[in-house]
Amino acid sequence: MDKVFKALADPTRRKLLDSLHGNNGQTLNQLCEQVDIKRQSVTKHLGLLEDANLITTQWRGRAKLHYLNPVPIYAIHERWIRKFETNRLRALSELKRKLEDPKNE
Repeated sequence: MDKVFKALADPTRRKLLDSLHGNNGQTLNQLCEQVDIKRQSVTKHLGLLEDANLITTQWRGRAKLHYLNPVPIYAIHERWIRKFETNRLRALSELKRKLEDPKNE
């Protein structure tokens, strides 16, 4: 998970992931249009994302397509976010129940 957190720490890499989320299966040229940095830098960012297993690639003829892999992000959600979310949602549900109870008026 360290590689995933490191990859997600950079705003350019997050922007690339957002772009793939909106339009999966993009070429390097298409991804370069999304960020204001040189092609070589985008390639390095994509390498880190691929090393963290956040993206996968597939060749179609001469084009290398990049795809978002949401599994590591889901694993972070399961391990780090979900356990905090449950208590908060329970508290909100209890508050709603108390506020809507006519006996509390």
